[in-house]
Amino acid sequence: MNVYTPILVLGAIAALFAIGSVGIATFIGPRRYNRAKLEAYECGIEPLLPADDAKLATGQRFPVKYYLTAMLFIIFDIEIVFLYPWAVSFDSLGLFAAIAMMLFLFNVSVAYAYEWRRGGLAWD
Repeated sequence: MNVYTPILVLGAIAALFAIGSVGIATFIGPRRYNRAKLEAYECGIEPLLPADDAKLATGQRFPVKYYLTAMLFIIFDIEIVFLYPWAVSFDSLGLFAAIAMMLFLFNVSVAYAYEWRRGGLAWD
């Protein structure tokens, strides 16, 4: 149990800090509510008012650039997750790991080229 005591103490301090921060912000924070602050955040897309006719959908489709940007984030996020452990243990790994990482980087480069070709990097 002595081994886990510092971890438990650190967890308790983190929990107290989180609960204390939220509590203090609730009591001493400004309370200037308006209509915009009370609405749900919609990623910059203006929400539509509900339609009187049930057949008319009030939702709207997201632009393709939204999905391309999300795909770009996922591609590079996964790349970094795999590159860090490989870079840390590069010396102890052999030729097989270097070839495997080259193949992985090739696959990521193909995804990056696809993203670039589809216009996901053009921020118009």
